[in-house]
Amino acid sequence: MPNLVEVTYGQTGQSTNTDEMGMREMQARAYAARDAQHLLIKAPPASGKSRALMFLALDKMHNQGVKKTIVAVPERSIGASFVSTKLSKYGFFTDWELNPKWDLCSPGGEERKSQAFLEFLESDDQVLVCAHATLRNAFEEIETSQLDNLLIAIDEFHHVSRDADNRLGEVLRDILTESSAHVIAMTGSYFRGDSVPILAPEDESRFTHVVYNYYEQLNGYEHLKSLGIGYHFYQGKYTTAINEILDTDKKTILHIPNVNSGESTKDKYAEVDYIIDSIGEVVETDPDTRIMTIKRKSDGKLLKVADLVLDDVERDKVIGYLRQIKTPEDMDLIIALGMAKEGFDWVFCEHALTVGYRGSLTEVVQIIGRCTRDSENKVHAQFTNLIAQPDAADEQVTLSVNNMLKAISCSLLMEQVLAPSFKFKARKDDDDTPSTKNELKIKGFKEPSSKRVKDIVESDLNDLKATILSDNTLQKTMTGNIDPEVVNKILIPKIIRTKYPDLSDEECEEIRQHVVVDAVLKNGEIKETGDKRFIRMAGKFVNIDDLNIDLIDSINPFQKAFEILSKTVNADVFKAIMECIEMTRIQMTEDEAVHLWKKIKAFVKTHKREPALKAPDAQEHRMAEALAYIKHQRRQKGL
Repeated sequence: MPNLVEVTYGQTGQSTNTDEMGMREMQARAYAARDAQHLLIKAPPASGKSRALMFLALDKMHNQGVKKTIVAVPERSIGASFVSTKLSKYGFFTDWELNPKWDLCSPGGEERKSQAFLEFLESDDQVLVCAHATLRNAFEEIETSQLDNLLIAIDEFHHVSRDADNRLGEVLRDILTESSAHVIAMTGSYFRGDSVPILAPEDESRFTHVVYNYYEQLNGYEHLKSLGIGYHFYQGKYTTAINEILDTDKKTILHIPNVNSGESTKDKYAEVDYIIDSIGEVVETDPDTRIMTIKRKSDGKLLKVADLVLDDVERDKVIGYLRQIKTPEDMDLIIALGMAKEGFDWVFCEHALTVGYRGSLTEVVQIIGRCTRDSENKVHAQFTNLIAQPDAADEQVTLSVNNMLKAISCSLLMEQVLAPSFKFKARKDDDDTPSTKNELKIKGFKEPSSKRVKDIVESDLNDLKATILSDNTLQKTMTGNIDPEVVNKILIPKIIRTKYPDLSDEECEEIRQHVVVDAVLKNGEIKETGDKRFIRMAGKFVNIDDLNIDLIDSINPFQKAFEILSKTVNADVFKAIMECIEMTRIQMTEDEAVHLWKKIKAFVKTHKREPALKAPDAQEHRMAEALAYIKHQRRQKGL
């Protein structure tokens, strides 16, 4: 199946080139905001967030009176990104130094690490690196005031949420409100995927935002030229289809499904064994690293394979080896479950193959980031999601359809994240100036009237679209049966108000227009004819100088998701999906369905087909709804 997203980049080298202080483009952008007490850095994997933090922390400790820096990461393997680094070698005024004693991401019990955290606060050393769990646990033992004038850096910030059960979120709120600590938050996506906000609006307003997008990062690489995002569907068990997608000539991270998901066989170890056996024969397992050498069936080539699905002490040996990889020959395939997603650095990875849908944009971004490092061994990076194709006879078809829609939605949003950005402006009545290359002027368009709206538009727009695309009500509109203005003027504003309850109606409308315009126009295609530019909208080209907000509001901005879905599954499954989605809108009683059943049988006998849901005849349409209701009831009862 061809990729849903295929993007080619300019290979300008700009994002990886360094300035006179040794900073990449993103790092310099963050450093320019170094005087802010609280910073939120949103930048994609491989953009250099870890080193950006080093630059910022050192300036704060040397020039802003900050006494110490505490770096918290979600996973121990990520701690390797913050080891001692000779920054002065590349032009910075000093070096990042981490005493191994305060690297609390090494193996060991959490109780010992919490005690070490307390000892660090009383020591003369300046830098500590620990897991999120250590920060949470140690916080129970200290007064918040002990963090005054310290820098708290939280990597993979989307692990925080304002949910009452999110302890890391509670710790952060206390630090923000009860201490004079500086906070630097770093993440590749500010969208969690569970509809729970990361920060309350009043807390978020304390942060200065630094945004560096995926397009800037990838377009500025030297070696990597293209990125593909593909979805493949299988029936039965995924283990029978994995070999069709897994190419062991490409450096691959394979994420098997969560054991609680529908795609899992519920035996993760058996799944790993099956995958290994399908590749070839294990000829050796290194006792010191637990890395397997597998002889490939097809040609006898020897492959190095790491198993991170292990959950015993042996996994630490594997992690230790992976942290030391220096060349492409050091590893061929990593099989993982929950690990090797966030911050995991294997620059040579070419293919991220993931089994099971991912409803969260954050997780999609993180997994794609495993293969988008710039490296001499690759010109193309590939993300493939292998998904169970819904079975019309499956009682779980509703869940399967919803999962598939989320997967497609995520891919569409990634397509927009990976594309160049436009700047939208209002076209005044007396304005005859043509739009510039990356600017579009729109009649009736509302520009941001407040700093709050401006910040959301500039730094949160993609994450807001992720929230909208994951909304169950909106997903049910993807058939195109609901008027686009209902989507644009009722459903989308409702989601915006829920996400940003502090906004006025006027501010909500300004953001709504930005969301709709951005989604519609980024799904379009621009072409030039003579001295005019045209953009494709709803299947036809429109003069860019004639764009108006009413025209844009007449188009469903997310219709493309359903159109793509219709091309990726066969007719029977697509029909089941249609019926499933229609069921969410059908108002039908059992008595009426029984009454119509005789008419349905007579209709089928006469017309040699079932009544159609899209039939213009009202009676046929109602019979089709009754038939969908009956089929749904039978599936629910397992008949």
